[in-house]
Amino acid sequence: MDLEQTSFYIPYLEGQLHLRQVKLANADMHKPPILMLHGAMSNGKVFYSESGRGLACFLAEAGFVVYVLDTQGRGLSTPKIQRGFKEGQGEVIREQLPLVHHYIMGLHSQVSSIHWCAHSWGGVLMASAISRFPLFQESVASLLTFGTKRTIKVSSVKKYMMVNIGWNKLAKMIAWGHGYLAADRWGMGMDNESRRSLSQCVDWVRGDWIDHDDGFDYARAAQVVANKDKWPKSWFIAGLGDEVLGNPADVQRMIQECQFSDVEYTLLAKSQGHKHDYGHADMLIHKDAVDDHFIQIRDWYQNI
Repeated sequence: MDLEQTSFYIPYLEGQLHLRQVKLANADMHKPPILMLHGAMSNGKVFYSESGRGLACFLAEAGFVVYVLDTQGRGLSTPKIQRGFKEGQGEVIREQLPLVHHYIMGLHSQVSSIHWCAHSWGGVLMASAISRFPLFQESVASLLTFGTKRTIKVSSVKKYMMVNIGWNKLAKMIAWGHGYLAADRWGMGMDNESRRSLSQCVDWVRGDWIDHDDGFDYARAAQVVANKDKWPKSWFIAGLGDEVLGNPADVQRMIQECQFSDVEYTLLAKSQGHKHDYGHADMLIHKDAVDDHFIQIRDWYQNI
């Protein structure tokens, strides 16, 4: 059966948010769909391709209706991030995720919940939105993340070079000099970052989990959500080869910080029966993932 891929363009501020729908022609529109969110310096292509590769396409072939978001300025969303781009990560949490969530619910009028899935920093943004909005505490069916950490506390030479020097200093210098971080041009990532989102991400990774725009305390809200047992069923996946950007120890620290109750943790490592010690991007784009943990992910969704 052939996959159908459709691009929806949702008006947002002076541009549009791109939302990719991936499904089979006869897909069941009455069961909860899946919304996927990319991380920093990235876009939705980490989950799908026109040729049918990627987790979104794999799950669509299994009968799920999958949506992949390009956040403002990234991927096929417009306008592209450039000098003068003002928005940061707060707009993704407070505006873009609610907008897209409601849009998808409108396409699935008989569905009351949506599965959320994220790579890397996208998982932090999704967890932030869930902790902040009671709507999501009731209408997010599950949260699945790959290499998601809120802070980077692991210590190593590689971490010092990548984060302390590369991300915190060099990337900031480029962003302030050019007006934005052209991560694709500099070989630092798939897509660009605004100065504001870069600065906010750096602050969160090494500091408190507080909204830069209105002071909302996400850490405190996460504890309240945990006390009320309102976190959705969750699964955090880490790769043994992901030494810095989603180090397994930092992934586990986020699980502890949010105090998830119904949560699973998986380490993608040869010692755990997987084909590779997967790295930060490998866990989604490696050719062997389809015959490895993608099968477990499909089964997990089918049994929720």
